[in-house]
Parts: sequence; structure tokens; C-alpha cells
Amino acid sequence: MKKILIVNDNSISQISGVLTSVEKTINILRQKGHEVKVIHHGLFNSFSLKPWFPEVYFSFFSEKKLKKALIEEKPDHVHIVTEGALGLKARMICVKNKIKFTTSYHTHYDEYLKKRVSKFLFKITRTYLRWFHKKAEIIMVSTDSLKKELEKRGYKNIVICPLGVDVDFFKKIEGINPKYPKPIFTYLGRLAKEKNIEEYLNCNLPGTKLIIGDGPQRKKLEQIYGVKAVFLGAKTDKELVELLSQSDVLVFPSMTDTFGLAIVEALSCEIPVAAHNVMGPMDIITHNIDGFLDENLEKAAKECLKLNRSNCRKKALLFSWENSVEIFLKNLR
Repeated sequence: MKKILIVNDNSISQISGVLTSVEKTINILRQKGHEVKVIHHGLFNSFSLKPWFPEVYFSFFSEKKLKKALIEEKPDHVHIVTEGALGLKARMICVKNKIKFTTSYHTHYDEYLKKRVSKFLFKITRTYLRWFHKKAEIIMVSTDSLKKELEKRGYKNIVICPLGVDVDFFKKIEGINPKYPKPIFTYLGRLAKEKNIEEYLNCNLPGTKLIIGDGPQRKKLEQIYGVKAVFLGAKTDKELVELLSQSDVLVFPSMTDTFGLAIVEALSCEIPVAAHNVMGPMDIITHNIDGFLDENLEKAAKECLKLNRSNCRKKALLFSWENSVEIFLKNLR
């Protein structure tokens, strides 16, 4: 069995696609008998990068513990999930001591900074991200379109490690009486500027618009659109599945996500997905079969009402966390 060290800067308390994928990977690795140690911000003095990136933490005084984990404890594999302070320090120690490591590219932080902070940071961050991953033996990405995009930017040694969905958990619950007028259009995810939620909220749709999730934009969006939509906050476990089971369409307005776990979670609950024809949705959805891809999000949402929902479940069954972890293990160095 392998001894695997994983370094992650992201919040260990907030709900996010990155954290979900990390947790699922760790749990399955441990079930398979591997020893997994996780270095995260909770082990150090750290602070959230609010208001710009509340989900990311900056940790300091981490070098001693990282050196011990990387050099003295001698893991078989080192995988760096994020490009923040811990990821950067781990990268520097690995390079200096000639320790091979792999990385994940989950998030277009350059695009996020462009939308959340300023365009000035866009090029700087894009250059930093390319530099950060340059020394990795393997860079793991979730989709083919992300792989192609990064290769155009000069990245090398990229492999596709698709994310998954727990199809036994995300399964439509029959016989629930809807709490809201039908049809129910649902957004599931963090409420942040780069998610393009306002486009969805401005769509002229019948029935009810649900917003499931929390984030830095929630207060502002509720103030503006509180009459047009129902804001439910973050939901997990059975309550989330019950809400999805009542929904008719998942609307995914983001044009910056590299995958979109909410898409496969919705599909697993037999919900078609309306989205733009961009990275993430285009890698998962088969247009006019289990979802609808269009520049006009309102049109896409309405067209989804006509689709055969059984096709959605069939698509979700193709995405397995077990398969994802097998590919992850195969590509560790």
C-alpha cells in the first residue's frame, strides 16, 4: 500500500467542488488501504483571503511541518491540490530536495481575480499558475477541453482525471410533494460573481427559481432578486437530494468552471441541465439529450422541460469516484 501526502489550501469547512473531490479521493484511498496524510490550513496559523477568496486560506509558519512531512516522513507520493501558500511552500521544498510531485489544476484563479478584483491581476496570475505547475511530473485536470486549453498556454504532462458523483446518494426520491409552484428551476453552487448567477435570475421563466448555496454574493443577490427567487442557503445530505428531486431543471450559468460537480449531481437525480456551450458543461452534457446548451440561457432552461429524464441518470452513471481514484493512483509519481 502507498503512503500519500496531499497538500490543500482550500477551506476544510466550506462546501465547494474542489473540497468535495479531495474528500472523496481521500476516503476511497483509505478504504483501499492506502495511508493518506493531508496538509491543510487548519494545521497552521492562517487567515481567509476575504473578501476576494473566502474559500482559500493563507497559512504561515508552515515550513517546519511541511519539511517534516515531505523529507523526514518520506511519503511514496506527493500531490499538491492548490496553488496557494501551502501549495507554493510544498512545491519549493520538493523542487529544492528533488522530490517528485504531481498537481491538480481545478480552478481558473486568473479568471476569478479578473471578475472579483481587477483585470490588472489577470496576466500576473496566469503567469504564476503556469510557473507553479511547470515542475510537476503530472498535472491532473478534469476535462478534455481544459487539457486542450492549458496545452495551448504551454502546459505539459497533462492527464485527464475526471471527477465523479455518488450515484447511490444522489438518487431521485419519488413521491415528494413539491413545496414550490412548478416547474422548478434550480441553481446549485456557490454564490460568487464569476458564477454568472444574475443571468439566470434575469431569465423570464415560469414557476419557481430556487437558489441553493451560499457565498459572498448572497446578500446582494437576495436584496435585488428576493422577490423573483427563493434563496435557501447551503444544503447538504438528504435535504439537498429532496430539493433536487423536486426540481425540473438545473440551470448552470457559469462560464468559468472547469467541470461543475453540480451538473453530475443533478443528472444523477434525473434533472436535465441548462447551460452555455463552454468548458465544463460541454464536457458532460449531450446537447438536447440530457441537457440543453445555448447562448440563450432562458431558451436552454425551457427546452430542458421537454427532455427525457431517464437519459440524465444514464449519463451520471458514467461518472464514478472509484474510476477517478484509480486514474489518480495510476498517475502519481
